[in-house]
Amino acid sequence: MNAQGRSMLLWGLALGFLLGTAQATEVAIRRAGGQGWGAQTAYGQLFDPATVENLRGEVVSVERFTPLRQMGYGFLVVLETSTETIDVHVGPGWFVAEQDFEIAPGDRIMVRGSRILFDEKPAIIATEVRKGDRLLKLRLDNGQPVWSEEEGG
Repeated sequence: MNAQGRSMLLWGLALGFLLGTAQATEVAIRRAGGQGWGAQTAYGQLFDPATVENLRGEVVSVERFTPLRQMGYGFLVVLETSTETIDVHVGPGWFVAEQDFEIAPGDRIMVRGSRILFDEKPAIIATEVRKGDRLLKLRLDNGQPVWSEEEGG
């Protein structure tokens, strides 16, 4: 192999290593609660285990939203129950998108989660969403996200 061939091979190996490292780093940041969605972040600390409850209702809309500045986007479901219409914070967009679980307007779902005040109105940070016999597990009842490798919650 000539000098130019060796140089191209080394550049190719270096580029492959860097791309693989970047992808692994992105996955590690996501899994560790990166993008502001971890249990120990300002947003995660809004979760209160003492206010975990179950709600049933019909999905009015499914929206992309960013709860706090500098967070990655997530999904919000507007849920109409027999007593109220409430925002349900489902989870980070990247995590929800990786699940084999779809929520659409008109779906009847059950949500378990922590009732909080967000932007001065009631909301739920979901721990799980049930649709029929399907379950989307998002957090433990202590608020620890299932996508995170953080300790405690």
